[in-house]
Amino acid sequence: MNVHIITIGDEILIGQIVDTNSAWMGEQLNLSGFKITCIKTVQDQLSDITKNIWSSIQEADVVLLTGGLGATKDDVTKKAIADFLGTGMYYDKEVHDRITSFFRKFGREPNEAHRLQSYMPNGVLLLENKMGTAPGMWFETNGKILASMPGVPYEMKHLMTEKVIPKLIKKYGTKPIFHRTIRTAGMGETSLALKIESIESSLPANTKIAYLPNLGEVRIRVSAFGEKDDSQEEIEKKVNDISNKIEKELGNFVYAGNEENLPTTLGKLLLRKKMRLATAESCTGGNIAARIVRIPGSSSYFNGGIIAYSNGIKIKELGVKKETLESHGAVSEETVKEMVLGAINKLNVDLAIAVSGIAGPGGGSPEKPVGTIWIAVGNNENIRTLKLQLSKDRLKNIEYTTNSALNLARLFLLEN
Repeated sequence: MNVHIITIGDEILIGQIVDTNSAWMGEQLNLSGFKITCIKTVQDQLSDITKNIWSSIQEADVVLLTGGLGATKDDVTKKAIADFLGTGMYYDKEVHDRITSFFRKFGREPNEAHRLQSYMPNGVLLLENKMGTAPGMWFETNGKILASMPGVPYEMKHLMTEKVIPKLIKKYGTKPIFHRTIRTAGMGETSLALKIESIESSLPANTKIAYLPNLGEVRIRVSAFGEKDDSQEEIEKKVNDISNKIEKELGNFVYAGNEENLPTTLGKLLLRKKMRLATAESCTGGNIAARIVRIPGSSSYFNGGIIAYSNGIKIKELGVKKETLESHGAVSEETVKEMVLGAINKLNVDLAIAVSGIAGPGGGSPEKPVGTIWIAVGNNENIRTLKLQLSKDRLKNIEYTTNSALNLARLFLLEN
């Protein structure tokens, strides 16, 4: 059973707002066992909406629309549905009474636009919207479902949760579905795919692997889709067996599952080893420390950080030798090693992370081009370093470096 989602709004197409409705709808429908095969956004034009309803209803069992409903001139979705159905509009007194009651509750009187809002396409089942004035609409034709909801997120979520999804489940039933996410860091998408190629090539029917790369990390999602006579337990076992094989093959490149992130994983390791951490940051400007302290309870293992953006601060606060900076430069393995030792001493910790680099977009040289970053992690006895050669995009470089530094600290703790 396939679902198409159509969002309506010029404001989405011009980038004024982000379409969070489709993402939420897709997630909730998927959790209920429905397969989303297409998501598209169309402009607030009657012909465009009608055309896309027609094309989607040919390809999908269910077409869900959001947006274009309200008391303003862009209330075009109802007209498009009426055109699609080949029917006229009728005045619904109950809808108008609800709108009147809704506004009077706030000491306001409805206007002529709200009366026009009470006209509905003939043959449509109205879905009561307790969060706003525009009702949802449900129509069945030749075994297909067409449902429309307002674009206001909390109104859409209310109608999806209370009306649309329960009605879809009642009509179609559900098929078991299960996803498991494996979070990795330190290896790119292509290399990961090659490493687990034998596992992926022997996947059983109705299962698949998806790679979701981010800056410095990749999520691997394992999914299985069952038939109505399959049990949820069988589907979950299939996914878990495949995931366990992948995790065994990838070893320490796997840092967590599902929604746990790198700072959370690192924090758990520090707590388990009863160690305290500090950061010494140049090009990341405190971003590593900020990521760490977003985690509740991080004060149990994080002492603090020093933003040593200038060479003077590196010397004064972290004890980096002037000779080191003159001989090797601020962006060097030698400098970040001394930054680690300085942070350990200054902030009285067991472990420190240090970074220094050229984040860009300017400031590079032939010897050290933009995107050259050095990372060091270690203690008084042992320091591990990593050199990155990134792009000219400053913000991406900072985020990639942050994730790489957190992962290097994780690996250091696992290996020492």
